[in-house]
Amino acid sequence: MNLNIKAQQANTYDAIVVGSGISGGWAAKELTQKGLKVLLLDRGEDIEHVSGYKTAMTNPWEFPHRGRPTTQVAEEQAVQARTGYTISESSSYLFVNDKDNPYLEDKRFDWMRGYHKGGRSLMWGRQVYRWSDLDFEANAKEGIAIDWPIRYKDIQPWYDYVERFIGVSGNKENLPHLPDSLYQPAMDMYCLEKHIKGAVEKKWPERRWTIGRVAHLTKPTAEQTALGRASCQYRNLCIRGCPYGAYFSSQAATLPVAQKTGRLTFRPYSFVTSLIYDEKKQKATGVRVIDEQTSQELTFNARIIFLCASSMASTYIMLNSTSNRFPNGLGNDSGELGHNVMDHHFRVGASGEYEGFDDQYYYGRRANGVYVPRYRNLPGQQKRDYLRGFGYQGSASRMNWGRGYGLEGFGADFKEQLTKPGPWTMGLTGFGECLPYHENKVVLDHSKKDKWGQPVLRFDADFKDNEMRMRKDMGNDAAEMLEAAGLKNVRINDAGSWPGLGIHEMGTARMGNDPKTSVLNKFNQVHSVKNVFNTDGACMTSANCVNPSLTYMALTARAANYAVQEMKKQNL
Repeated sequence: MNLNIKAQQANTYDAIVVGSGISGGWAAKELTQKGLKVLLLDRGEDIEHVSGYKTAMTNPWEFPHRGRPTTQVAEEQAVQARTGYTISESSSYLFVNDKDNPYLEDKRFDWMRGYHKGGRSLMWGRQVYRWSDLDFEANAKEGIAIDWPIRYKDIQPWYDYVERFIGVSGNKENLPHLPDSLYQPAMDMYCLEKHIKGAVEKKWPERRWTIGRVAHLTKPTAEQTALGRASCQYRNLCIRGCPYGAYFSSQAATLPVAQKTGRLTFRPYSFVTSLIYDEKKQKATGVRVIDEQTSQELTFNARIIFLCASSMASTYIMLNSTSNRFPNGLGNDSGELGHNVMDHHFRVGASGEYEGFDDQYYYGRRANGVYVPRYRNLPGQQKRDYLRGFGYQGSASRMNWGRGYGLEGFGADFKEQLTKPGPWTMGLTGFGECLPYHENKVVLDHSKKDKWGQPVLRFDADFKDNEMRMRKDMGNDAAEMLEAAGLKNVRINDAGSWPGLGIHEMGTARMGNDPKTSVLNKFNQVHSVKNVFNTDGACMTSANCVNPSLTYMALTARAANYAVQEMKKQNL
């Protein structure tokens, strides 16, 4: 008996954080800095900053297959390949083996995952935008789903707090529906982008063109350089991991701070399968873990638990945490756990060519593009035949030698022609909001098991009429803007979009004021299990049309602050 008590004490912490990605890294940082002893659990290997980025400094000719995946890799990562870029030879090791980590699809769902220290903070697109009350109030005003339990005033100080730490470059635009951030100097637009901006804003003043707001350092603060972070080097090899720490990742920013406190324990290869619920205490007492290297089953105990494993992984853990009190998943009194799956629909827009600026090029490889904020269905505007709106991301470039595939010619003159930059081109891709539909869901399916003998997720979600109507505007508007700026051969592109492919999956454990219709309260706390918090994409009550990661960070910092306050009051 005494040995068991000592073993339990050895595996006991003040807090357990599940997942070390964008949200988990922030939870670890905030909780350790506030004095808590934290266990951080993640699946896969311990990728160290700089030394763990296996291909960050590899030259193109040094890859055995010149960047192309082997047949074996293509087979093992067939789902991950659906994005079109995730299984290159330079980055495939950061994405999961689909055969070892299967899931089921009633309708197509593209689940992109990275199981390792830092999670998808190593592979994300780094675009960061604040939400406004237009977004937090939309559900209530339109009678869609349920109301958000927070407003912009609740999260604005936490946006400030997060942005000062991570570093965001961008321009102020003074748009009420897209609040400005605290910026480091913006990256510059290319000449064609500036030309299109002038033409479009002259014809449609409401269609603002700006440079993307990105979590890349352009003028590091003393706090950031003290962590070993430096300015963006314009390599645009971010998918390989940044050895300069120029873009925000858990490895470069939050985890070093947490580690310096001496209160962080990180454990890799730790597959958290479920939470342990004590029915007498009405609390979660810990987590069950499978060690992915030894297959040993372990338990770890803590006073509070932060689920930050990514939206679907956190929902999986809650659905798999059953008990007499919660037969359908921990905290699932509302029946909403697993429902309201959302993602952004995209891969629709336009592209064209421009005759001019032949004497101009661009410096470096800017890891960013232009951004066109939402301009449809804003207050005071005539409503379209759909709800909500969309924004655009895109960039200009000059054609390279690859254009030779479509040209007639041969010989020395032809080769010489292809050594020079080709015409300027511009492409725009729309990112549209998806409404929260109750019928878009994910459930546990016990008929199929993964490598560890655990049930898998089954997805049943799709985009519906509102999103399809929106896509018409997303394509047509992009084309008319490029044509208005004088571009030729303008083509509308719609490659189709499926939930998951935007890698902004959200909504399956949504926040709300009423425990009967939501899983979490306004502080990301499970209504019926007060010592469990969820701050990744699962918590979102609606989707907006902007990249959501900045909001995850702000919600995490806010929830961690609240959790520690509640612990001090002996409420947790």
